[in-house]
Amino acid sequence: MKKVSVISAVVLLSVLAGCNTASRNKELLTVDFQQGKVLRYEFASSRSIHVEWGPLSKGQKSIKERAPEYTEWMQIVMAYKPIEINPYGPSVIEATCEKVFVNRTKQTGRVSSKTDAVTTLEGKTFRFTVGPTGEIVDYAGLEKVLREAGEKSFRPRGNTGSIKDPDMLGDFIATQWFLWDAISSIKNPAKGVSVGQNWESQMSLPLPMLMQAARNVKYTLSEVRQTNNGKEAVIKSDYSLAKETWRDWLLPYPDGIFQMSGPFGFFRNYKLLELQGQGEELFNIDTGCIKKYDQQYNLKAEAGMPMGLDVTSQLYIKQDIRMTLLEDNKPTK
Repeated sequence: MKKVSVISAVVLLSVLAGCNTASRNKELLTVDFQQGKVLRYEFASSRSIHVEWGPLSKGQKSIKERAPEYTEWMQIVMAYKPIEINPYGPSVIEATCEKVFVNRTKQTGRVSSKTDAVTTLEGKTFRFTVGPTGEIVDYAGLEKVLREAGEKSFRPRGNTGSIKDPDMLGDFIATQWFLWDAISSIKNPAKGVSVGQNWESQMSLPLPMLMQAARNVKYTLSEVRQTNNGKEAVIKSDYSLAKETWRDWLLPYPDGIFQMSGPFGFFRNYKLLELQGQGEELFNIDTGCIKKYDQQYNLKAEAGMPMGLDVTSQLYIKQDIRMTLLEDNKPTK
């Protein structure tokens, strides 16, 4: 049975929708918090990148068989502490980035010695407000810490102008900006969702190069099952490349012209060609809490060479973004 805060939110949603409750074969999905209970999650975002300079010659391995030229991996632990719980509207949540680890390698196996700007977020705390439908209505605190981290990705200005080092801030945004996207993007949430029902959204697309891009998402309530910890919704997702972004999220860097270092600052005129992938999220309906999710997709892109060279390279990126609820959550004093 849901707690008082969620029951009140459900009643409010039902009144706004002009109905008493979701129909018998539909599930009402709402985000819930308990006063004094911290939700602690581990996020991991990884990608492998192949670069093909031209057509494969006879005897060369296919892209699928070859080891990736570059890999990037970020792991973070976030704690979400309710500060003010409002059963009839947005609740205030304090988020703390407890741990950050980043690993970036080349095909040679040599680990990059550069400090990633996303690691400066470790120990940082920010607040946001979120409604019972999972919609975050105030990103100001998150934007502030992201902009501060974005400044750390630049080297001290010299005679060559501003130079930006590679970072995984886009991956951090992909995990934190869209925390409850599968729930908040449901149209007419008070009517509930039935098994087999679809709804759509759009999420950011973290990349090794500097671009603001998006992926379209099609969610499906695939299954509702009873577990020892309560009723669980299985939400499937299908991803495709968005031709344009219709959602506004942050590009956390200072305005102005700058040069990006590293291999993906070398290429020019990036063009995203196609994206395909799937994901799955497990959402506990009774507790109003995500248990875990996994998002996987493959992206194909092309890029030109500097100095006007008439050569086009193909980039193949395999991305995996995961979130897991840690079992050692402890109530605050």
